[in-house]
Amino acid sequence: MEHRVLGRTGREVSVIGLGAWQLGADWGQVTEDDAVATLEAAVEAGVTFIDTADVYGDGRSEQIVGRFVKRHPGLTVATKMGRRLEQIPSNYVMSNFRAWNERSRRNLDVDTLDLVQLHCPPTPVYSTDAVYDALDTLVSEKKIAAYGVSVETCEEALTAIARPGVASVQIILNAFRLKPLEQVLPAARAAGVGIIARVPLASGLLSGKYDEHTTFAADDHRAYNRNGEAFDVGETFSGVDFATGLEAVRRLVPLVPEGATTAQFALRWILDQEGVSVVIPGARNPAQAAANAAAAALPPLDAATQDAVRSVYDELIRPQVHHRW
Repeated sequence: MEHRVLGRTGREVSVIGLGAWQLGADWGQVTEDDAVATLEAAVEAGVTFIDTADVYGDGRSEQIVGRFVKRHPGLTVATKMGRRLEQIPSNYVMSNFRAWNERSRRNLDVDTLDLVQLHCPPTPVYSTDAVYDALDTLVSEKKIAAYGVSVETCEEALTAIARPGVASVQIILNAFRLKPLEQVLPAARAAGVGIIARVPLASGLLSGKYDEHTTFAADDHRAYNRNGEAFDVGETFSGVDFATGLEAVRRLVPLVPEGATTAQFALRWILDQEGVSVVIPGARNPAQAAANAAAAALPPLDAATQDAVRSVYDELIRPQVHHRW
């Protein structure tokens, strides 16, 4: 497994990590035994970076990850905070940061959190000096080792990258979200800020396993958030209409290298984008975790393939998403 430095954290992490949202909630039921087996398979395959959040299952994901990491020291765990209260800028204050921090440290059973990210807060938060002062204080107190942001838009990412204490930016980046390649990744490279690529498979669309007859459980956000009913619609299928996404995937399938899956191809595409530190696909079972990790062993995609991916994006996806995020 290749390793890269995660921006200003200075930590080397595996280029394929594990997103742990599904271990908490919103992707259908995952038992704790299945969650632990998935974590075990990921680590066995070389994964050293796990991304969670305090609201995934109201702390369930953090707790499962925390118990697992106790048995597997040396892993880097990133969590997120900010979505436990109403999403208004005035809630992003030191008193709440301390409460959220204490809760996450308790859930993960650590004295110092490796990386804490603001969890897609309201846009004005990214420009508020007091927010960064509070985060710097938590670093000085050794409550957190480093901090970053998880963003919805490229503009938010660029605002955060300009702040000297921001170690990393987590952003949706996949074959259906090319806008970050224009300014965000170059700015992050220049500033030494890490890029954590999230929603890498467009909520599973880029796995190539779905068709017009696919259905999702009622407690799966791919069923209840298709129009942004619960949170930003860009989090579900990267904001792409499901039917359009299926057609785009059908056009991408012929580009997949022999012996690779469509999902592995999609992950390899992300790893080939200069400036990406780690990509965090989710997995609900050990086989998925191992297959995702194996994408790191694929050779880089050639220029013709990169151009073909962009052509599919330009024709089908760009009109839906490029102007929005």
